[in-house]
Amino acid sequence: MKSRITLKELAKLLNVSVSTVSKALNDSPEISPKTIERVKELAALHKYRPNPTAVNLKSSKSGTIGVLIPNIANSFFAKVLSGMEARAQQEGLQVITYISNESHEREKHIAEMLTSGFVDGVLIAIAEESQRKKDFDHIQSIIQYDIPVVLYDRIDFDMPVDKVGINDHKVFYDATKDLQAKGVKRIGIATSIHHMGVGKARINGYKEALGTDYKFYIANSAKMESLTQKTLKMLLEDKIEAVLCSDFDSTMLTYRLAYENGLRIPEDVKIIGFIRGGLAKYLTPSVSYVDQTPHKIGERAMEILIGRINKKITGPKEKSIIDTKVVHLESTQFPEK
Repeated sequence: MKSRITLKELAKLLNVSVSTVSKALNDSPEISPKTIERVKELAALHKYRPNPTAVNLKSSKSGTIGVLIPNIANSFFAKVLSGMEARAQQEGLQVITYISNESHEREKHIAEMLTSGFVDGVLIAIAEESQRKKDFDHIQSIIQYDIPVVLYDRIDFDMPVDKVGINDHKVFYDATKDLQAKGVKRIGIATSIHHMGVGKARINGYKEALGTDYKFYIANSAKMESLTQKTLKMLLEDKIEAVLCSDFDSTMLTYRLAYENGLRIPEDVKIIGFIRGGLAKYLTPSVSYVDQTPHKIGERAMEILIGRINKKITGPKEKSIIDTKVVHLESTQFPEK
């Protein structure tokens, strides 16, 4: 049996936005009579029938927010979600959580469900595979349906939406400059997310801070075996004095490799990582870490989305940067002078 044509498919045939088709079918004065006629003729030709559930939910708010999480195993996203939930509860809103597992196809499937009209707005951290493919058409589709969208954490994308995250470039720029000011010359970076927007920004911040007077050292691979070999080279052959680790995996790997190869932390090598503060404090020695305040990221992202839904925020799309800091623990201690 042939499936019923959708609003999105009609828009594509007419080479107009989904919003234009929807308004034309409802005789909106915003749309010209000629366009309304074209839309209705094509809709009749294809026997288009609106989804009654979507129409009902579009006419009044559903009180539901959709949240796309790329990786639930990452405690950072669990804390972001906690911030979102707390802010949503204050407004009496329900949160439906979807997990993409960093999959492009899974994310596309979720996006298609979200355009059916049963959520008032969407919060998205874009999947790793979508970033690799550079395919964001499914995100653009949500936007075309006039559903408010806020990107969180992974925000370095050219999309007409609000964004909430941290300044990844500045975090490692400042950390590198701080180490240099304390006399550390051989500074390296370890990363398993070098291909992602946040990873690239952290690497660029580190590189910019190095300038021309310092040598650039990097261990980068999404494959742990390769990352292990590259990190070992930095630690044992290059004899770097400090490592900036851009993610949880590279932080724990560097810490373990230093221990297994008899390197003392912080005497032989200092480490700053992206790791949960609760864990960082209980390691021996404790690891200096970037405090991303994920709960605040979640709260702020939800706050902006609610503002868009209720039309209390109507101006240009905004990029909200949450303050971060490096919490210095034992792994970056310097001998007292």
